[in-house]
Amino acid sequence: MKRRQRKPDKGAAKWLVTYSDMITLILVFFILLFSMSRIDQIKFEAVAESFQNREVLDFLPSVVPNSYPQEGNNTAESGKDESDDPIDVNVSRDAYISKQQEEESLNELVESVEAYLDEHALNDEITAAITERGVLLVLQDSIFFNMGEAVILDEGKPFLEEIGSLFSQMPNDIKVEGHTDTRPINTYRYPSNWELSGARASSVVRYLIEEFNLEESRFSIAGYGDTRQVAPNDSEENMSLNRRVEITILNTDYEDE
Repeated sequence: MKRRQRKPDKGAAKWLVTYSDMITLILVFFILLFSMSRIDQIKFEAVAESFQNREVLDFLPSVVPNSYPQEGNNTAESGKDESDDPIDVNVSRDAYISKQQEEESLNELVESVEAYLDEHALNDEITAAITERGVLLVLQDSIFFNMGEAVILDEGKPFLEEIGSLFSQMPNDIKVEGHTDTRPINTYRYPSNWELSGARASSVVRYLIEEFNLEESRFSIAGYGDTRQVAPNDSEENMSLNRRVEITILNTDYEDE
């Protein structure tokens, strides 16, 4: 009995298939290596130039891209390098010194005013305090104005002369505000408390400017009528507290409303 002979398989040998796959993969691998190794001409020139001029990298994008860019650090988009704006230590120090000097000046102002008030027994009519706006001087109307009038009395002028001389020694802006009680007024000159409060503030400012030649641009005035009371208007004593003129020597960094 004869053995049946195997018929040869048609087509290429199986090892050729594996071999061709391997060759294909190797070819793809080398193509990838070649594509990754291609030199970007612009980047290459930037690198070459950086060795000749170190400052070039300060404004050209990095040759190696940053995989984790931080917000606010992309100088290519902003068009400005943070190194262009270095911190001036001298300016910061000068600003700090200037602020310290201003605080000392305001403290000396309060001390001078308080000494004057003690010397002339005026603590019941005038007060001085430091607030977030600056130094606040509160002048009751009893020694400065007659009832329903805005003409400064001679009795109150010495104090205005005292603070006027102090104002001439400092550059701070000054705001003067007039206030009244709720007692109504209706005269030809002052139809309401609005006009009276504004006129009293204006009289104080005019006196300081004319007597001490202070710059008008430093002053601002406001008349609030009876809208900003410090005590209920249920007694004559409380009403006298509400009839007042407030002088504020403003801090230089305070933004007034």
